[in-house]
Amino acid sequence: MSDLVNTVLLGIIEGVTEFLPISSTGHLLIAEHWLGRRSDVFNVVIQAGAIVAVVLIYRDRLWQLLRDRRKAENRDYALKLTVAFLITGALGFLATKMGMKLPESITPVAWALVIGGLWMIGAEWLAAKQPERSAITWRVAILVGLAQVVAAVFPGTSRSAATIFVALLAGTSNRAAATEFAFLVGIPTMFAASGYELLKSLKAGDAAHEDWTALGIAFMVSLVTAFIAVKWLLGYIQAHRFTPFAIYRIVLGVVLLIALPGA
Repeated sequence: MSDLVNTVLLGIIEGVTEFLPISSTGHLLIAEHWLGRRSDVFNVVIQAGAIVAVVLIYRDRLWQLLRDRRKAENRDYALKLTVAFLITGALGFLATKMGMKLPESITPVAWALVIGGLWMIGAEWLAAKQPERSAITWRVAILVGLAQVVAAVFPGTSRSAATIFVALLAGTSNRAAATEFAFLVGIPTMFAASGYELLKSLKAGDAAHEDWTALGIAFMVSLVTAFIAVKWLLGYIQAHRFTPFAIYRIVLGVVLLIALPGA
């Protein structure tokens, strides 16, 4: 399979999975098992494409928070986004300094997919029993910040799944409201993580060996596919539960454990 085809496939996988609750890191790790390992710069660039897609989708909401920042409700919401991001940043930096790294084997990802899928089913069942609430409380903001750290340390967990379902369980039982907060706090979090990895790679001189044309293609593929995937998801959750994603995770995890034991 040509390198260009591999590049496009990885861009599609990143774009589709980054914000769906099925783990982009896990899917990329699995894909690289067959398509070949890519550099950290490549993974940062395709992730940036997915982030830009979400910025474009939420551009009106982001502009509203900035334009009407003096309104109490917008100021409160923005402050909660900031606190959640700072919690993730501080603990994520500490985890990095402690030498915690994502594993490069498939088995822990498969287990995370299965366990995460079972947790999603249970969490949504519990959330459905709560009164309908759209408000983002301080408890939600703090727990979402912590959930992002957990997702960063355990590949296969899925940042979007961890943050959305923590928000649902912590009191924001409206799926759309929980998803919006999870995605908005993910924008600065992922930009910061991607920027850090890119600077580290540039400092190490890794960027000099990259095919920037291929990176540009991968970035655009990721951006377009992420835009389509997130737009679809936001419409889907208006009237549907996340259960199909949970089932998909469980089935994929079990298949990987059977097909690739010890990989």
